Amino acid sequence: MDETPGLAREWKKSTHAGKDIDCYDCHKALPGDKDGYLHHKVMIATIVTPKDCAACHEKEVTQQQPSHHAKGGQILASLDNLMGEVIGGLPAVNAGCRQCHGSVVELDAKNMPTAETWPNTGIGRINLDGSKGSCSACHGRHRFSAAQAREPDTCGKCHLGPDHPQKEVYEESKHGILFASFRDEMNMKSKKWVVGVDYTAAPTCATCHMSATQTQGVTHDVGDRISWTLRPPISQKLNMIKLENGDEFDLPASQPLPKVGDAAKGSTVKQIVSWQKRREKMKDVCMACHTDRQVNQHYEQFDNLVDLYNDKFAKPIAAMMEELKKAGYITPAPFDEKIEWTWWEIWHHEGRTTRHGAAMMGPDYTWWHGIYEVAQHTYFLWIPEMKEVVMKKDGNTKFADDLLAKYFKPIDGHDWYFNGLSKEAIDKVRKGFEERYGKGSLK
Repeated sequence: MDETPGLAREWKKSTHAGKDIDCYDCHKALPGDKDGYLHHKVMIATIVTPKDCAACHEKEVTQQQPSHHAKGGQILASLDNLMGEVIGGLPAVNAGCRQCHGSVVELDAKNMPTAETWPNTGIGRINLDGSKGSCSACHGRHRFSAAQAREPDTCGKCHLGPDHPQKEVYEESKHGILFASFRDEMNMKSKKWVVGVDYTAAPTCATCHMSATQTQGVTHDVGDRISWTLRPPISQKLNMIKLENGDEFDLPASQPLPKVGDAAKGSTVKQIVSWQKRREKMKDVCMACHTDRQVNQHYEQFDNLVDLYNDKFAKPIAAMMEELKKAGYITPAPFDEKIEWTWWEIWHHEGRTTRHGAAMMGPDYTWWHGIYEVAQHTYFLWIPEMKEVVMKKDGNTKFADDLLAKYFKPIDGHDWYFNGLSKEAIDKVRKGFEERYGKGSLK
């Protein structure tokens, strides 16, 4: 305690301290622990893992281990990580990507975590004892407060920025505005925290994705109520396949469902949770405050936006990118041509932003930071770049023009690109503009 007095004081304010759970109870190293070392004549470990927490919090860890959060470390084998390590550099990955997604913990000769892998409270940290994740990513050491984990700022450590702007979208939304206005009415420190009962001012991120309703208990499986995936180039609705070994995985609704008892991923299927059931769980949260009509119509608006993004932009561009690769206009290697960076940002940045904006009712992120930039970059960056790579090889743009005719021209939303804005559309704009600014103001 003399070595880290600040941490000791925080611990004294915790529920742990009130139940006589001390430093050694959490940090003790069991026989066989790879990271155990002698400290003041007792064997301890620096890193407290979900497996350690499960000694008291078994239910919570059982829910957390198969979750999207615990699997955050899977980025270590992704295009994102390739970009980070190769194009950026490993120090940037260690101090950046891995601080949210998690690192693979490694030890030095003294059984201490290496500087490349520690400190790290990444949500998907891969621990030496085989467990995944870090409870302190949300429940900050050493107070481990449930109230702190309910704060949107806690989620904002990772869920912000151009490729996952959930915190910014939330703050813009009516929900976020209400939370900021009536924060002192949120009863955040209550042990029981049921939306519509213990608080009514606003939901937080935890409310929608994890916390209790009058019909659902708390869950530490953050994907349990998510029916769309908004991360990849093309969104799909997701069924959840739960396995006998305690793991689970998402299966796109476009793929055939297994049956209970079927072999899958080294185990057998225990339960299938359809995307519709996952959506009903989220709707249950919404209906703590809203009517079913309002909730259903929000989802209709959300679905329509995702379908617009998918069908007008993502699917045809992805198909054209594949044809360009097959025909040898661009290489199979990622990120070695400008057009690949442009497509990456269309889906990975603006595409995700518009989809999350619609999901969480953030109009500015849905439009100006979202579909507006998707469209702008498609028409005035990606298409010219496609024509450029084709021209470079063929000396003309015929292959590019043929792709646009095949994939874009049949879509009504692209008609203006081929034929210009209609006189009717221009006259409508002119009328509204002149009513506001005077006759002749729109030249």
